[in-house]
Amino acid sequence: MTHGEAGSRRRVVVTGTGVISALGNSRDEFWSAMTEGRSGIGPIEDVDIATITFSQGGQVRGFDPAEFFESRGEREIDRSTQFGLIAAKEAIEQSGLEWTDELRARTGVVTGCAVGGIGTQDTCFKRLYGEGKSRSHPHTIPRIMSNAGASQISMRYGFMGPVYTLSTACASSNHAIGLAFWNLRGGLCDLMVAGGHEALFSRGHLGAWDAIRVVSHDTCRPFTKDRPGMIVGEGGAMLVLETLEAAEARNATILAELCGFGMTADAHHLTMPSQDGPARAIELALADGNIAPKEVGYVNAHGTGTDANDANEIAAIKQVFGDHAKNLLVSSTKSMTGHAIGAAGAIEAVATVLALRDGVAPPTANFTEPDPACDLDVVPNEARRGSFDAAISNTFAFGGLNAVLAFRAWK
Repeated sequence: MTHGEAGSRRRVVVTGTGVISALGNSRDEFWSAMTEGRSGIGPIEDVDIATITFSQGGQVRGFDPAEFFESRGEREIDRSTQFGLIAAKEAIEQSGLEWTDELRARTGVVTGCAVGGIGTQDTCFKRLYGEGKSRSHPHTIPRIMSNAGASQISMRYGFMGPVYTLSTACASSNHAIGLAFWNLRGGLCDLMVAGGHEALFSRGHLGAWDAIRVVSHDTCRPFTKDRPGMIVGEGGAMLVLETLEAAEARNATILAELCGFGMTADAHHLTMPSQDGPARAIELALADGNIAPKEVGYVNAHGTGTDANDANEIAAIKQVFGDHAKNLLVSSTKSMTGHAIGAAGAIEAVATVLALRDGVAPPTANFTEPDPACDLDVVPNEARRGSFDAAISNTFAFGGLNAVLAFRAWK
């Protein structure tokens, strides 16, 4: 039995999206760059990387909090939380919702955030251990906490439904969107804002990634034979989710239908993936959404650009889709945004929704030589037009945690 079969299964649609990423500070900039195959990966700025062996990142560039926030309090919150607020504002504005006290009381927020306010934490530790200061800033804890984004969105808009944050490494925001979807479909609330945010460019955090030796020294080229590894990214993305009934009643513009969610654990290894766990998550998402494998036309892959992940993901896709796998368009948009860890799934969910809306599969950028272990159509370097009835977005995290979202095109 899939989730929700025992009770009410209200249909859920996406009526708003917002994103800030290495591809730009708005949804339109993001999608324009993505469909053109332009990478946002470049030299790391404003961080001391003298002792770090890589120098490229998917940073949000030209970001000035004063352009987005009027109040001093919001300008001083951690960069990660700011990204969440910016994405939520854009998504809510696109949705065209008219707020009432009753709707606010039945609106929730679920965010994914793997790391939290690491920039604030690094600054605090530098003061304590590097400069010998005896006290931290009194707002340090509320700036660091991973749920700051969800709480700030709730407070800004007066949302009083279920508000919480999930931290499951790279699967964080897919878990967040999926559980928000289930909460809404099951009647726990009437509207949800869901997504993720992350700001990872601090010396301490980059040094930790450097120690794992999985970060590329030039760029991210998923599914390519000579792929050198992942690229660290950052940003935020949010979806506005509401019931189909409510969206149609107010004549809202529907971008896509969120139909299914699947999550599994490998129970295998902390950092090495297994094929079966991701495959089962894909199967569960399709079953939850009542989507036949042959209906799926596009897969937004986890596609980190590491040897282990990319070949394993292709094998999992083949396991689920069988002969139909050769008909799929499978691309990794991390090739353009970098890997935003807890925000990655949300950024890629927005890309998937826009792909369905416009009938355009974004490319896997930076592609050079095909890898026999990744022998599906990975949409190399140039976006592809097509008609997609359904699409999935994959996230597979350290710890062996898998979360997959399934969407249908709205026609």
